[in-house]
Amino acid sequence: MTASDQISAASKPAAKARDLRLDFFRGLALLFIFLNHIPNNAVSWLSNRNYGFSDATETFVFISGYSVLLAYGAAMRSQGFVIGTARIWRRVWQIYTAHVFLFIIFIAQIAWLAARYNLDLAEEMNIGSLFEEPHILMLQALLLKFRPVNMDVLPMYIALMGAFPPVMWLMQRRPHMVLAASFALWFVVQFTHWNLPAYPDGRWYFNPLAWQFLFVLGAWCAMHRQHAPWRRLPAKAVTAAAVLYVIFSAVIVLSWLRPEWASRVPDVIERLLYPIDKTEMDTWRLLHFLALAWLVVLLVSPDAKFLRWPLSGLLILCGQHSLHVFCAGIFLSFAGHFVLSEVAPGLVAQLAVSMAGIVLLVGLAALMTWYKAVENGRRTGEVKA
Repeated sequence: MTASDQISAASKPAAKARDLRLDFFRGLALLFIFLNHIPNNAVSWLSNRNYGFSDATETFVFISGYSVLLAYGAAMRSQGFVIGTARIWRRVWQIYTAHVFLFIIFIAQIAWLAARYNLDLAEEMNIGSLFEEPHILMLQALLLKFRPVNMDVLPMYIALMGAFPPVMWLMQRRPHMVLAASFALWFVVQFTHWNLPAYPDGRWYFNPLAWQFLFVLGAWCAMHRQHAPWRRLPAKAVTAAAVLYVIFSAVIVLSWLRPEWASRVPDVIERLLYPIDKTEMDTWRLLHFLALAWLVVLLVSPDAKFLRWPLSGLLILCGQHSLHVFCAGIFLSFAGHFVLSEVAPGLVAQLAVSMAGIVLLVGLAALMTWYKAVENGRRTGEVKA
């Protein structure tokens, strides 16, 4: 089988079958995000951010766009724009509610630990002004303008999904035009640095005007998953370029570990690369993610055997309950940060904290799966009765 045939086959999920690759890689991304949010954690070296320009955020946003199209595209097509929009906005409201609830819990967690152990955590976690102007900061938090450290992903997701209904409606009629317009906006932002305002100053850490392209690209790929237009690309050449770029990216990122390694990077490459901006999803980050995505589609088919392994099943559960796992991960990552910085900073503690957090997140996903099964069974019983 040629590389082109493999790309084509891997791009066509079985009819009516859930593509477990989406849940697997989203679950993996969520665990990576949890580990990355714990500073000075050796276990975070398992994360892909240490071996390339992109990280788990790109994976999460792309799969989110892909999943939103799968979840709501049929409803908008069959029931119209109003019903489709209502369904999407209902989910947006759920995510917004989760964000507000997480914000309150997170602030309470930080404040309690700071008071209990006499720690100066307010500035470190970007909530210092909350205690000076609580009425203003709470309002700005509700408007998604004020966010503590590590709470930037959900506001971006809310903004992207909230604005998505007209994009989806147009995409179902002019998909290539919508993708081109999305790319054009991302491209313009790279030079103009347009962004949304944050409070008390600054801008959104994840600029929705830039990250929207990856979200829209995910939806576009979901819409074209059956006939996979990307299979028309010269597969061997693209695969070779992707492999070389992934290797190049890993070499550059690993060179950051030691000054003598970084000094060997030619000046011309440094001028081309830096700064590799995460806020506006720099070109190098985007290309790295696309290279990885191409290789994953090439190497991992929808019926790959490892997706049926028990360990993979745990990651799939996390991916299927991404909102709950992400929110719990924010809470647990700060708890882990406190333990490692104030109680036991050693390697054994890092392993223990990381594994405990992962077990709790997987346990939460399993609990939500069980609860959903119970609720579905209850509804079935009520219908039969």
